[in-house]
Amino acid sequence: MKTAFLIMCAALLSGCLGMPESVKPVSGFELNNYLGKWYEVACLDHSFERGLSQVTAEYSMRNDGGISVLNRGYSEAENEWEEAEGKAYFVNSMTHGYLKVSFFGPFYGSYVIFELDRKNYSYAFVSGPNTDYLWLLSRTPSVEPEVMEKFIQMSAERGFDTNRLIYVQHP
Repeated sequence: MKTAFLIMCAALLSGCLGMPESVKPVSGFELNNYLGKWYEVACLDHSFERGLSQVTAEYSMRNDGGISVLNRGYSEAENEWEEAEGKAYFVNSMTHGYLKVSFFGPFYGSYVIFELDRKNYSYAFVSGPNTDYLWLLSRTPSVEPEVMEKFIQMSAERGFDTNRLIYVQHP
């Protein structure tokens, strides 16, 4: 199953740089504040995460200046953890929340942080290359109702179908 998770992550990202026209990456981004563990709170449905709970992403520095990415989720159907390891690099400047991420070979996809809690880096709104890819990440397994409302509003304004959001289960 780990291989399937890795392949599905690769399929998401293969050759998909760019971003929705309505999405702009945050500026003033500080990587050191972003590193560490994030919980996926809400997302749009995709086969590579379907059926997984307790989904997290962990970011750490690589020796080559890039970022290591470890995505994990628990499959109750398989009664096991699935994970995918990847790498990320900034597309433009390290102060802009626009990265390219790869989980498989030379294929990269967009990772665009379009909203961020600048004070504590406690939540982030992330887009992929188009409006089919959307995530709400948090340092905790849940967020305050105001953050969820802001996520839904900002995402809908940018053309994401927020009626299709999946809310990730965490114990």
